[in-house]
Amino acid sequence: MATTRIIPMHYNKGQTIEACIQARTDYATNPDKTDGGALVATFECDSHIVHSQFLMSKREYKMLTGRKQQHDVIAYQVRQSFRPGEISPEGANRIGYAFAERFLKGSHAFLVATHVDKKHIHNHIIWNSTSLDCTRKFRDFLGSGRAVRRLSDTLCVENGLSIVENPKRKGMHYGKWLGNNKKPSHREHIRAAIDVAMEQQPKDIFVLLDALKASGYEIKHGKIPALRGKDQKRFIRLDTLGEGYTPDDLQAVFDGESKHVPRLQSTQEKIEKPVQLLVDIQAALSAGKGAGYERWAKVFNLKQMAQTMNYLTEHALTDYDALKQNTEEIVAQRDALLQQIKEREKRLSEIAFLRTHIIHYIKTRDVYVDYRKNGYSKKYFAAHEADILLHKAAKKAFDEMGLKKLPTVATLNSEYGKLLAEKKKLYADYRSIDAEMKSLLVAKRNVDQLLGKDSSRKAEQNRNQQR
Repeated sequence: MATTRIIPMHYNKGQTIEACIQARTDYATNPDKTDGGALVATFECDSHIVHSQFLMSKREYKMLTGRKQQHDVIAYQVRQSFRPGEISPEGANRIGYAFAERFLKGSHAFLVATHVDKKHIHNHIIWNSTSLDCTRKFRDFLGSGRAVRRLSDTLCVENGLSIVENPKRKGMHYGKWLGNNKKPSHREHIRAAIDVAMEQQPKDIFVLLDALKASGYEIKHGKIPALRGKDQKRFIRLDTLGEGYTPDDLQAVFDGESKHVPRLQSTQEKIEKPVQLLVDIQAALSAGKGAGYERWAKVFNLKQMAQTMNYLTEHALTDYDALKQNTEEIVAQRDALLQQIKEREKRLSEIAFLRTHIIHYIKTRDVYVDYRKNGYSKKYFAAHEADILLHKAAKKAFDEMGLKKLPTVATLNSEYGKLLAEKKKLYADYRSIDAEMKSLLVAKRNVDQLLGKDSSRKAEQNRNQQR
């Protein structure tokens, strides 16, 4: 297992502290990375409102100590990576939680999010820089990297996992560490897309770029063209794709001086080829596309229609009325699931909000009773301002919610766990139906276009004619 040093999470200028915390924690707890949120464990915080809870503790720190934050560190993080195939996601989450318990000794709220979106399972452990009693801050210390590594190694040995016995200052590159199991990079995806486009023998770079644009890539023209796919943050230039894919290498193929040879990798096999929407050739030609693009588009449309028919045959949807009915039903199912997920998320937030106020109310009740007995003394208020304000905020929240009798924390925890399990199951069903719905909608759209029933395209054509 590889463990990084303690990573300070800084406040970004131009954003609120709460927004900065939320951006980091939202990434860590992303349902797509954490099995629908099932692989997120917390201590003294709630993953849905953790940003608000961290912010509240910082405000209490200011009230209690009178000190302002002297630096821009708002939280800390440790990342743990496990060798592929050596541990289950649940086991990794337990080890991450045990690490945070031992390292922080119960003095800071934390969350442990286990990501399973890559070949290697890894943890994001994030803790509040402000302590639970809101009287002090966590300080990174000299030798913290060694302390973190030793504790992680100890936990690994206890659980029968391998460790890096002699870590080097400069670690192995992530891609090399994963070996042949690594996920295709963005450049590999682009090379695979170029390989597919080159099968149609485009006559020049412009026809090639048009084909890549039609397959979903955004093109930045210039001295060296650059491409960006839907999951890319930045454009990637053609001259960085390696031998056989640079502008000069491709131009040599166009000039007939060489032959394009795809990389000897299984990238194309790894990339699923779902049914894609047909290209509106007439609209493209009206927009100024040339004969080369028209030839490519005709071949592309033939392939997509064959793929569409294969999909419809496999799913016994060759009858148009059945296709239409199935499409409407799956859209309705997907919307119903989404509504159920939102309802549970809303109730989860309500429970987390109520639970926090109940805990504050119970902890500060004695202080508030004494405050009343002292005749609401200003001196007593100054000495116990934080507790009194928390108690008042809790009472106000209860009044706004119309609560006559407070539920127990145990009851709320039980309901919370039940709702979370329901949400996890619903989210798994939603992802499955959503993927199926998208494929079905594309297939129906292609059939509609072929039969002249595509109303959205007709409307667009009518608008163009009116102009």
